[in-house]
Amino acid sequence: MQVFVLLAVVVGIAACTTAAPTSGAQPNPPVWPASVGVFAPGDAGIQDKVNAAFATNGGHEPANHGQFSTDRYAFLFKPGSYDIDCPVGYYTTIHGLGTAPTDVVFTSPKGVYSQEGDFTIGGALSSFWRSAENFRTSASNKWNVGTGMMWAVSQAAPIRRVVVDNDLLLFEYEPPISGAGESSGGFFANVQVSGKVAPGSQQQWFARDSTVGSWTGGVWNIVLAGVKGAPPPHCSNVDGVPITSAPATPTIAEKPYITADASGKFTLQVPPVKTNSVGSDFSTEGTVSIDFSDVYVTKTTDTATIINEQLAAGLSVVVSPGIYQIEAPLVVGKKGQVILGLGFATLVASKQNVIISVGDVDDVRIAGLLLQAGPPGSTNTTSPTLLQWGNGGYAGTASAPGVVSDVFGRVGGPDGTAASPVAADIMFHIKSGNVIVDDTWLWRADHAAGAAVTYESNRCQHGLVVDGDDVVAYGLAVEHVEQDLTIWNGNNGKVFFYQSELPYGVTQAEFGDPGYCGFRVSPHVTSFSGLGVGVYSFFRDFDVTVKSAIVAPAALVKNFVAPLTVFLSGKGGIEHIINSEGASSVCNTSCVHYVC
Repeated sequence: MQVFVLLAVVVGIAACTTAAPTSGAQPNPPVWPASVGVFAPGDAGIQDKVNAAFATNGGHEPANHGQFSTDRYAFLFKPGSYDIDCPVGYYTTIHGLGTAPTDVVFTSPKGVYSQEGDFTIGGALSSFWRSAENFRTSASNKWNVGTGMMWAVSQAAPIRRVVVDNDLLLFEYEPPISGAGESSGGFFANVQVSGKVAPGSQQQWFARDSTVGSWTGGVWNIVLAGVKGAPPPHCSNVDGVPITSAPATPTIAEKPYITADASGKFTLQVPPVKTNSVGSDFSTEGTVSIDFSDVYVTKTTDTATIINEQLAAGLSVVVSPGIYQIEAPLVVGKKGQVILGLGFATLVASKQNVIISVGDVDDVRIAGLLLQAGPPGSTNTTSPTLLQWGNGGYAGTASAPGVVSDVFGRVGGPDGTAASPVAADIMFHIKSGNVIVDDTWLWRADHAAGAAVTYESNRCQHGLVVDGDDVVAYGLAVEHVEQDLTIWNGNNGKVFFYQSELPYGVTQAEFGDPGYCGFRVSPHVTSFSGLGVGVYSFFRDFDVTVKSAIVAPAALVKNFVAPLTVFLSGKGGIEHIINSEGASSVCNTSCVHYVC
């Protein structure tokens, strides 16, 4: 299989550099908890273990089974071939442990796959919180929509560093319904597809640094950056697929990943920063290798105090699958530290605290985590933010940026009802400069386990606030918070893909009259660009009219490429797309409008 490495400038040093040792006191191989399965070719019982996890956290009977499960799973596959079908449900992650994706090969008909969680028209709309990375699949199953790897998902369900021999199918159709199940994705990066990528019913999708045979379909907003084989751009969904594309990804560092060698030793691999990258790239040039003797693997009973002791000693941390009650911020204060979660490890703010606080340091990587708001205090105190990056005023370093990869936030879902309220002021607050956000979904829940959410039961003002300069976001989604969804205060910011839904249950006085919007660039900002910035409305309960989906200084309006609004359903709507430009999406039925 040919590997494409195109137009990438690596900012780093020689291939597979070994990091300077810190304590060297951790066991290698590590002691994994029961929530982690580590497999080698020929091991007995792999299929049974995978199926057991899926029976708990997956399936469509009932629809979206496992959506708010408390179980977490990560399955790690050592190099070799595996003739197993590997269904992926909620809070489940699949990891190949090879140096290259082609070191771990799934040869079964379905391979690693995710079907939609609802076989009615709801489809994959709630197929969240799962991921797959670092393997090759020769899946040849003939689904109703194509042949190859099925990955019918919505937000917070990325695939990375994967080679697909046939088609990559991002939606599903299961008779007897009249059309494909709906889907609201999504993200992939550093993926190589020999056949076609078929988004089908995907309302939106973001892909970057990948190589594809062809691309067919998509509904409202497809954004591609550095994708070899991408179709030509086309603004609007009239007479073509709505494609917004950038020829190269300006600056990125891929997500850290884990490898295992023939002796059973594990290594944390930290890819370098690249500029102007195009196409899939599985090279290890510039990658920093951290032996697991310098990596702390958490126990599922760990507290913030225990984890902070390891971070203070200079170790990187792999967070095992589980749900952790975090009573104080995890403090990341040393250059080059990594926190990598497996199995959608879920960190809950149990004392109205920040969950992760990154200091004024360079080259920190935070990846693979679900950050969750906890209950308010007795005097209604709340977490100021779930993730705080920097203390304010630190410019950062372009050649050693901080990177947030596949880190997701939520306020409500498993809770957030009147009987079990939760709250956070902001989900992510980026105070430093030169930070990259690579795939996030910041979700104030619109539904919860067992009861409805209300305006008061899961309060959150903003999804993302960016104060630093030179911050870049790829694959950014923010939904349902109660004031401006995103506020961008820094200069030289760039956003490649934005998907948002305004809150469902607000009144005109609560949201429309104060002038809140889906994306705000502050008046003092002089440089900013956004590709494929979309804001959707579904004012379910009250008639609410919002003046503008996007608010930005007049001089920057020209830097927004193919911004759009969508009226999903409900009442009211959005009068303009950006400032006073763009057609009204106050409609009687579903409608979409663009500024082209």
